[in-house]
Amino acid sequence: MTDFVEQCRGEWKRLGVPDPLAEEMAEDLASDLREAEAEGVSAEELLGSSFFDPPSFAATWAAERGIVPTSAVPGHVRHRPLVLVAFTALAAITLIVSALLLATGEPKLSLATTRTSPAGSSRAVVHNVSAATPVEWILLLLALVALAFAVWLWTSSGRRRPTAHA
Repeated sequence: MTDFVEQCRGEWKRLGVPDPLAEEMAEDLASDLREAEAEGVSAEELLGSSFFDPPSFAATWAAERGIVPTSAVPGHVRHRPLVLVAFTALAAITLIVSALLLATGEPKLSLATTRTSPAGSSRAVVHNVSAATPVEWILLLLALVALAFAVWLWTSSGRRRPTAHA
């Protein structure tokens, strides 16, 4: 039991947990382990698989209390929400498609008009125009705004700091 607490103390020291907080946490842990032992519960039963990895247990506990950042916990991988990934991908695809459509001028629309002269002869005039240009510009602008928003979300979520609990 004391070996487990001492290994946790070592991990807290390595992580830079202030000594008073580390001592408080060690006392709480030792007290919990003593109470469990008095009730006939082994440390392994109380701590589960964490019993076999004191450094990971100590780092996780310190992170949960907001004393160290979550990124300091070994094996902790920060996952971005799937919705944010999908939103970013959709905005990027929309931007690329609208830019390509503007660059190629597709789809083309042929407007044919006939003009009749006062002499009675008629002449066909064909105009090739891009049918979707206004829509493509609006789509491009919306995609740029969405992509900028996605970038802001990606960068702002990395700046959050855990709150300290006393």
